[in-house]
Amino acid sequence: MERKRRGPGAGKDAAPRSDSRRKDSRAPKGERGGSRGRGGRGQNAGTVSREVLLNIFSQEPKKVFTYRQLHRRLGVNDKEGREEVFGLLKKMRKNGELIHLQEDAYIFNPEFKGSSSSERGFDRDGRGERGSSRRDSDRFGGASRRGGPTMVGKVDLANGRHAYVISEDSEQDIRVPVERLMFAMAGDTVRVQLRKSRRPNERPEGEVVEVLHREREEIVGRLEMSKGFGFVVADMKRMYFDVFVGERGLADAQHGDKVLVKITEWPEDPNKSPTGEIIRTFGPAGEHNAEIHAIMAEFGLPFEFPEKVEQEANAIPDVITKEEIAKRRDFRDVTTFTIDPADAKDFDDALSVRQLENGNWEIGVHIADVTHYVQPGTRLEKEAYRRATSVYLVDRTIPMLPERLSNGLCSLRPNEDKLTFSVVFEIDENAKVHEYWIGRTIIHSDRRFAYEEAQEVIETGEGDYKEEILKLNELAKKFKDKRFKNGAVNFETIEVKFKLDENGKPLSLYVKERKDAHKLIEEFMLLANKYVAEHVYKMRKGKNKLTMVYRTHGAPDPEKLMNFSLFARKFGYKVDLEEGKDISKELNKLADATEGKPEQSVLQNLAIRTMAKAKYSTEEEGHFGLAFAHYSHFTSPIRRYPDMMAHRLIDQYNHAQYTAEKEEYEERCLHSSDMEKRAADAERASIKFKQVEYISGFIGQQFKGIVSGLTDWGMYVEIEENKCEGMVRLADLQDDFYELDSANYRIIGQNNKRIISFGDEVIVEVKAANVLERTIDLELIDTVAKK
Repeated sequence: MERKRRGPGAGKDAAPRSDSRRKDSRAPKGERGGSRGRGGRGQNAGTVSREVLLNIFSQEPKKVFTYRQLHRRLGVNDKEGREEVFGLLKKMRKNGELIHLQEDAYIFNPEFKGSSSSERGFDRDGRGERGSSRRDSDRFGGASRRGGPTMVGKVDLANGRHAYVISEDSEQDIRVPVERLMFAMAGDTVRVQLRKSRRPNERPEGEVVEVLHREREEIVGRLEMSKGFGFVVADMKRMYFDVFVGERGLADAQHGDKVLVKITEWPEDPNKSPTGEIIRTFGPAGEHNAEIHAIMAEFGLPFEFPEKVEQEANAIPDVITKEEIAKRRDFRDVTTFTIDPADAKDFDDALSVRQLENGNWEIGVHIADVTHYVQPGTRLEKEAYRRATSVYLVDRTIPMLPERLSNGLCSLRPNEDKLTFSVVFEIDENAKVHEYWIGRTIIHSDRRFAYEEAQEVIETGEGDYKEEILKLNELAKKFKDKRFKNGAVNFETIEVKFKLDENGKPLSLYVKERKDAHKLIEEFMLLANKYVAEHVYKMRKGKNKLTMVYRTHGAPDPEKLMNFSLFARKFGYKVDLEEGKDISKELNKLADATEGKPEQSVLQNLAIRTMAKAKYSTEEEGHFGLAFAHYSHFTSPIRRYPDMMAHRLIDQYNHAQYTAEKEEYEERCLHSSDMEKRAADAERASIKFKQVEYISGFIGQQFKGIVSGLTDWGMYVEIEENKCEGMVRLADLQDDFYELDSANYRIIGQNNKRIISFGDEVIVEVKAANVLERTIDLELIDTVAKK
């Protein structure tokens, strides 16, 4: 479908927008420290009511309220009161009085009919200020009030032709053509009106009649200039409209520049384009820095730390006082070292090793004590929470903490005293843990190893601290064997790395190899994370457990498992994933059987997709992939906010009878999971950009690859040598007309009956590489005969 590009929008009469963009996620200044609405000041548990809450929402019907904003409005400051508010919000959502926008945010439902006009803030004629919202929703996008019922959901853009609205009120996703989306984008919360189905059991279709909340109003794209105005073509592949920019909104951007445009007007005519103004120019599209900066902006990643956050970090003293040392267990005389990538600057974990008199080994897992320096309520703390994770793009790290902390105060550099939070184990020769201790410590690292250096010690048996490293490696292998016997899944994801020149151009591409030195560190980090989670879980008996931040990973969906099992059989692998079978054992058998074979990457990636996504949660749901009943993230607080939360909770529980507020920590867990996904998406985008740029130097060359995906219009092929993925278009196959047989994961020639299946080895030639679109076009040369 052609993008909409028919002039600017219709001006100020565009669809009503939520006033709750990012700046509104914080309470206005006047709200801090108390209530200013009719909710009253100092509400206590038992005095908060549905009527009070409804009044707050109806007074500002377009405002999004979070839990915290409501607590401040109501003056609620105790756990009982917060739980009561939370319960009322859930009931009001079910009654249709409120709309649940996202994890912790609610907005007034203008179509709620269960309360009086005065309660809803309407005029006597039922319109008033909020009446206009209803009337506008009738006009925009051509919605008809004679249609079916409406429901609220989130937009998922499928392609340039249609989207789906995912609603809790509908068992099936609602299909909406883009011309009836009211310019809603992925993640937006909308009210969709269902259209009458022509056939029974047909997928529901509808049209958006109101955009309740826009996730973002800034778009990254390429500027295409005309006489005195321009259009921004979005980088996002599924975006179905361009943004009109008038002469005054162009700033200093030139034709072909990568830019960030802020949409200022949304048209009511679906045949027109939204209007925007350019707020940042990155430089000519295709240039390294322009593209990387555009990826950062596309995913909402920060370009720098606020000045006051940097000032706060720089003001932290680097002297460790005698008083602080006296509070901690001292490991400075114990052999301690770090093992990290050769180019690492932030060392957030170290291992100490010594043999005890009884012959057992004391192994200390020492983690940077970030929460000693980053205190609650500080700008540093708020910025760390906002970012939630460090992001690793191909050429740079976007850190969670300023360099003063990440590479300085908190980095466990050799030959320096450092404050740490530790898990110390007593372990025998059979890798059985006899005792453990968790608490704050001080260490002095004796040596910094790169992974390659530690690996050389393991392979040769010679080098610095060879006895300690060899013993750690021996124990790590025993811990790993125990994990797999208990049901851990042995799948390893492939990590692509680049060597770049000073201008960011990729000189070479390689797949990162994980050897024993990597696995040694991994096993002891897993052990620490496991024991930390179990420690907190067992601190209080009964059902009312202490609040903790867990890293959870649910069991795979049975239906997805069965589909995968059928698919694996087409490759000749019998994977019995029926209910009651040992799923982990079957998946591990497949991993062993496919190791080193062309289909290994394809099958393992598909198997991983059958599993639930790992996430952060206050619910102790266990970790399927690791086969741990309780698991947390504790070992990387320099780069992950959930680890900071775990440190803080454990320290509080170690020193006082205290229970953290579960609702607050669950909100932080949801935010951390969302930011983790955003970081992963940005990292993938930067890798894809560099892969396309790298392969552009091989136009006309042939490679062996494996069919990694099939669609109606083409087949994706992953080149075995460098893991670059491109597409062979079916229309370019000259020997026949090919059609997709989706049920059997293959394409079939209409006349010659030639079959090419998912996972087949093929020879392809690099035909074209488009850096701007991040696409690689391939030509099929031949198929490789199956052995």
